[in-house]
Amino acid sequence: MNRYNQSENMITSKYYRLFLLFLFLPALCGGATLLAQEKETDNFPPPEIPRTISATKTIGKLMIDGRLEEADWERAEPITNFFRVEPVQGGPIKNLTTVRVLYDEKNLYVGVFAADSLGKKGVRMQDLRRDFDNGENDVFGIQIDAQNTKQYAVSFQTTPHGNQLDLQSFNDNNTDEDWNALWRVRTQRTDKGYYAEFAIPFKSIRYDKPIEGKAVEWGITFYRLARKDFEKTVFPAIPQSFSENRMVYAAKLIGLEVPPPSANIRVEPYALYQYDENKTGEVLTEKLNEPKIGGDVKWAINPNAVLDLTINTDFAQADVDRAVNNLERFNIFFPERRQFFLENSGIWAGGGNFQVRPFFSRTIGLENTFNAAPAPLDAGARYTDRNENRTIAALAVRQRETDNSTGSTFGVARYTQNYGKENNIGAMITYRLDDSFDNLGINSRNNTTISIDGLIRPKSEITLSYLVSTSLDSETGDTGFSGRLFAGKRTNNYYMGYLNAFVSEDYAPDMGFVFQKDVMYHSPGGYAILRPKWLPFVRRWDPGAFFNYYHDFEDFGNFQQSSLYIFPIFTWFKDNSFVEASFTPTWQNINFDFAPLGLQIAQGDYSYTRYVLKYNTDQSKKFSGSIGYDFGDFYNGTRNTLEGGLRYAPLPHIALTADYEYNNINNVGVASNDLDTRLYTGGLRVALNPRVQLSTFYQYNSFDEQGRWNVRFSWEYMPLSFIYLVFNDTQTDLFDPIQQSTQFISKITFLKQF
Repeated sequence: MNRYNQSENMITSKYYRLFLLFLFLPALCGGATLLAQEKETDNFPPPEIPRTISATKTIGKLMIDGRLEEADWERAEPITNFFRVEPVQGGPIKNLTTVRVLYDEKNLYVGVFAADSLGKKGVRMQDLRRDFDNGENDVFGIQIDAQNTKQYAVSFQTTPHGNQLDLQSFNDNNTDEDWNALWRVRTQRTDKGYYAEFAIPFKSIRYDKPIEGKAVEWGITFYRLARKDFEKTVFPAIPQSFSENRMVYAAKLIGLEVPPPSANIRVEPYALYQYDENKTGEVLTEKLNEPKIGGDVKWAINPNAVLDLTINTDFAQADVDRAVNNLERFNIFFPERRQFFLENSGIWAGGGNFQVRPFFSRTIGLENTFNAAPAPLDAGARYTDRNENRTIAALAVRQRETDNSTGSTFGVARYTQNYGKENNIGAMITYRLDDSFDNLGINSRNNTTISIDGLIRPKSEITLSYLVSTSLDSETGDTGFSGRLFAGKRTNNYYMGYLNAFVSEDYAPDMGFVFQKDVMYHSPGGYAILRPKWLPFVRRWDPGAFFNYYHDFEDFGNFQQSSLYIFPIFTWFKDNSFVEASFTPTWQNINFDFAPLGLQIAQGDYSYTRYVLKYNTDQSKKFSGSIGYDFGDFYNGTRNTLEGGLRYAPLPHIALTADYEYNNINNVGVASNDLDTRLYTGGLRVALNPRVQLSTFYQYNSFDEQGRWNVRFSWEYMPLSFIYLVFNDTQTDLFDPIQQSTQFISKITFLKQF
């Protein structure tokens, strides 16, 4: 155990030098190799004049069947000159791709032939779920920037089996993979590769109003991952250090005759039956048995502006959170899973980080009580107006009063101004109003945050982002502050960056999330990106280090925690299997009541080192596994954590998973306690095709002796129209249930676009 001043001296002397050594030594060792690389491997800038490709108008009618047999496809211009970015940037391509683009009065069509020397046998597929993992499957994707913002794109992706993934990308900085658009794709697998045929309605793409006499031009990129070789190719050329969503590199799609704006309304009503039952022992304590109706409306007022309305909102079919045993001093971030809040969530200030979010939609739909139980939503509206110069957005939701909580009104407004090629600055205001509640003697209160944020890219490889926010609370009268600053440079050869986040004690975003209060966090660090030719089985090796330092915001001299995360081995092999060996010297100043998993830690200073070994096999294969061992000292004792996972998918239609986490804690805390926890998770996914699926998981946590079932059947009987059957069961003490909650839900949605 060290006093803070001793720890600080040790950091600045011994370990800080070690940090610098591990940060820069790999780059120095690999310098000769890096300098010898050909120019095509450099992090080249965007072209001054973008490449152009032409779309051809159809003459006949297309059948979307994945065969590309119509004569119109032969008339279309073939696009073949893709650029390789993985496993090595530049050079010959093993798996060639040909793309053609057509259109008619209603749709944009993209036809693809993805050649593969092994044909059907070369296909790698994990399963048939929608919104699949696009790093572990064979994938072809289309990215479109129809408003030429160079900062925003929508992506439509598929696999050889016709799975669909659609997402929104914001500044190639964060993505919303749960955004859903109305489009179709069909595929065919052959002995020479696979075909994919996309039909994307113009009504599903936001574009500027055509100007008479001016040609329509859209930014567009294509990409393909041939997973068996981990060969990623893109069109047009984009450096390895960026993704296919970096739209300053996009080609120009010309030749389009897009339809003029017209009525564009999407209606999605639902009907639901829900049965809930809560028991204590054998005694029924609560029962719910009711039908429910509601729905959503999406109105594209013009090509730039969209209004979303939701009435009697329900999220019964959303995925449930998994159990987590938290051993850290920071709040756990659980991501949003509800569809209405996911779409366009990247436009809100702080949307891409896990430290400070002035607006976090998971605060909506919860009672304002200690237990934060779910509360129903009466109605909501979201407005988004985006063009190449600016974005305007607003959200308003009304939460219903319950027996334990007041009704609440939530509102957020956002403005972002684009400037330069990839820069923007924005402002956002959130406002929450909780009604008075006479029965509980609660007076009305309100909470407001005001935030300024922005992103600057002076060069494509350099990103600067900033956020400052203040909160005002009517109940306490306090004003608080928070913020986040990031500066990073990413090239093909290295990454280096600095992150700073701060939260004052009085910062209270009732519609937001913070990882901790009264804290200032600093994290400089980086890593080399090596592709050693003398290790032919290694695709990428990223050795480096990050220094994490926390102190009080109110009292800058009061140290909280610091650590050096040093990872000399952080390596992907040619098949994308992965190995890590790292160690983390850690210093803690516990000056508050802290009891992770009930283990009371005495106040004082601690220093210890933890070690991590991780390995996972090729996750795209039919059978794959992962294992991790995290061990070492832990406060005044020791902790050993073992994590393992297995996945077996004999066919894309069937996937079985099993995961295990074991914590062995010894001599920790005031009473030198021992504690063992085990977390078991099993899952099964069965799919008839990408539109009819059954998924289930079971999880048991020995710490609270809680087990939970989630069974979910979904049938997409029409595009984005679903039938759901959901069963949830949670019980404490598996063999002699003390508390048990059971839920059954049947839900049908119907989507119609006018």
